[in-house]
Amino acid sequence: MAAKTATAVKKVRELTEEEILKAPEKDYMNEAQLAFFKKKLIELRDQLLQNADDTGEHLRENEITTDPSDRATLEEEYTLELRTRDRERKLLKKVEKSLRMIDDGSYGWCEETGEPIGVPRLIARPTATLSLEAQERRERVQKLYGD
Repeated sequence: MAAKTATAVKKVRELTEEEILKAPEKDYMNEAQLAFFKKKLIELRDQLLQNADDTGEHLRENEITTDPSDRATLEEEYTLELRTRDRERKLLKKVEKSLRMIDDGSYGWCEETGEPIGVPRLIARPTATLSLEAQERRERVQKLYGD
């Protein structure tokens, strides 16, 4: 009975990026691969949240300068930092969506076609929701007809 319990609570071995890339197609989005991507997404989420905290701290450090050109430079730096955080905020929403998709079992499958997105694409862009072909098709349509 003890052996049965040990296998039921078996921890999923963490795979490396190289092992995931070499895995056969039949193993696509198995438990170990999902654990790999979940870890990668959680690390990305934590980094984005840390960046937001750092920006908040930086903006609260009221640097006072009387020189107009120094003030303009400082304001430009703040603007650039806020723009970067805004892009990261949008990425954070995609990361949260991807984590929910891992939990519901839909992660790794194209939202349009239902085909596998592919491990190499997910390693490069863990928040991808479309296969490369579907993404290219969508971009061509946007280019033709605008947003």
